[in-house]
Amino acid sequence: MVYKFADIVINRPIEGPFTYSIPESLKEDLKIGSIVEVSFGNKTVTGYAVGLSDKCDIEKIKPINRIIDKTLAIDSKMIELTKWISEYYYSSWGEAISAAIPGALKKGVSVKRHRKEKHDEPGEEFEFIDGSSEHLTPNPEQQEALDSIINSMNARTYKVFLLHGVTGSGKTEVYLQSIAHVLKLGLSSIVLVPEISLTPQTVARFKARFGDKIAVLHSRLLGSKRISEWKRINSGEARIIIGARSAIFAPVKNLGLVVVDEEHETSYKQEDVPRYNARDVAIKRAELSNAVVILGSATPSLESFYAAKNGKFTIIKLSERIDSRLLPAVDVVDMREEMTRAKKIPIFSQKLKEWIEKDIAEKKQVILFLNRRGFSTFINCRKCGYVIKCKRCSVSLTYHFDKKKLVCHHCNFTMAPPDICPECNASYMKYWGIGTEKVESEAHRLFPAAIIERMDTDTTRKRGSHDKALSKFKAGGVDIMIGTQMIAKGLDFPKVTL
Repeated sequence: MVYKFADIVINRPIEGPFTYSIPESLKEDLKIGSIVEVSFGNKTVTGYAVGLSDKCDIEKIKPINRIIDKTLAIDSKMIELTKWISEYYYSSWGEAISAAIPGALKKGVSVKRHRKEKHDEPGEEFEFIDGSSEHLTPNPEQQEALDSIINSMNARTYKVFLLHGVTGSGKTEVYLQSIAHVLKLGLSSIVLVPEISLTPQTVARFKARFGDKIAVLHSRLLGSKRISEWKRINSGEARIIIGARSAIFAPVKNLGLVVVDEEHETSYKQEDVPRYNARDVAIKRAELSNAVVILGSATPSLESFYAAKNGKFTIIKLSERIDSRLLPAVDVVDMREEMTRAKKIPIFSQKLKEWIEKDIAEKKQVILFLNRRGFSTFINCRKCGYVIKCKRCSVSLTYHFDKKKLVCHHCNFTMAPPDICPECNASYMKYWGIGTEKVESEAHRLFPAAIIERMDTDTTRKRGSHDKALSKFKAGGVDIMIGTQMIAKGLDFPKVTL
C-alpha cells in the first residue's frame, strides 16, 4: 500500500511524532524506519519515520524533504526498543532513536556518499595483544553452564542468565562457546564490555576465534570507521558485535545472544540524554528478539542478584578458578600507622616502596591503580572551609597540574585555581586529595631511575594513544604503569608481579 503521510520523530527534547506529507517521488521508497530530512520550524533536521497513514486531519502539512539513505532503515524491533527507552527513561523518542544510529547519519550523510577511507581489518589495531584461538575443553561447571544456555538458544526463548563466576573461573570461555553455538544456529551476538579500554583485549581473543565475523563499535571510532562497521553489521557480514554500551544499538540481524561482561559496572550507565543503563537495555532488546542474555560478573550488582534470587534471572555459578589456580595474595596496609611513622600523609606505604624497588631491581613490572585522575581532588579555604565547586554542577573541582586548571569531571568546566578564597578573601587555599598525576609525581621522586607512564583519559585522548601505551608496556618499555580503571581489568602482562 502506498501511504500519503508519515509520523516523524526528531532528535529534540520535545514530544512527537509530527505528521509530514510524503511527496510522490518518495512514496515508493519511504517506509517505517527510514531516516529522513525534514523542515522543523525554520531549521532543517534529521527525523525518523515511525508510522505511516493515508489520512490526516491537519491542514498545511509540510512535506518530507528527502530520504537520507534509501538503502538503510531502522528495523521494527529497534523502533520498539527506542520507544521503550523513551518511556522508561523519560527522554523524547527522537533522542532515543538518535542514540541508536551513527553520528554521520544523524547529520544527514548517506552511507553511500560517506567518504571512503582505507580501514584496518576488524580488531587489527589490537594485534599487540595476544589472542588464543584454542578451543578449550570446558570443566564440569562450565559445561553445566553451557548446557543450560545452549538449551535456551535452541528453543529460541528469551532468558536471562546471571553467570556468577569468581575471577579466573573461565567466564569468557563460556561466552565464546555460547557465541560459537549461536553462529551454528545462523544467529548473531552482541558482546558488551564496560569500558572502551577493555575492548582491545576482548577483540583480540574473539578475533583469534572467529576471524572477520566480528565488528567493533565504541565512541572513539572515527565517523567513517563507525559507518563502515555499522554497514557491515546491517548487511549481515558481521555477526558478532563487540563494544562498549552504545554497541547494544548495533543493527544486527537475527539476534540470538547478548553478553554483558562485568554487568555490575557503573560505566554501562549513559549520563547524557538519552540516559539509559546498557545492561537493562540489553535485557529488553533480548526480550523483543527472543534472545538469550548472559550477565557475567564476579561481583553481581544488587539488582541482578535480587532478580536471580527471585527467579526472574537464572543464576549459574562458577566457583573454582581454572586449573585450581590460587587468587593473588592481598596485603592490607593501615595508612594511619604510616602517617604516624612518617609524620605526614604519605602516598606510598613503606612496604609498597620496598616491593616496588625490589621488582624494578629484578626487571619486573608494576601497575599502580587509582580511580581518580588529576592532581588534587579539591581545594578549600583553611579559614572558612569553603570548597571551590563547579558553577554548573555544584561538585568540587579537581586540580590538574598538567593544565594548571581546576576541572569539573562531569561537565568539563574549567577555571584557574584562585589564590584568594572567593568567600572570605583569605589567602589560605589548601590542595587536598590524591589523583593519578600526584601519584606519578611522587613515583618519579621515589624511583628516579624507573620508566614511569600514566594512563587515564587525560593521557589517552589522541587516537591510538591508548593502544600505543599498552604496547610499550607489554614490550617491557615501562617499569611502572599508573592509571585509572582502564588499566585495572582485562589485561594480562606476564612481567607484572605487583
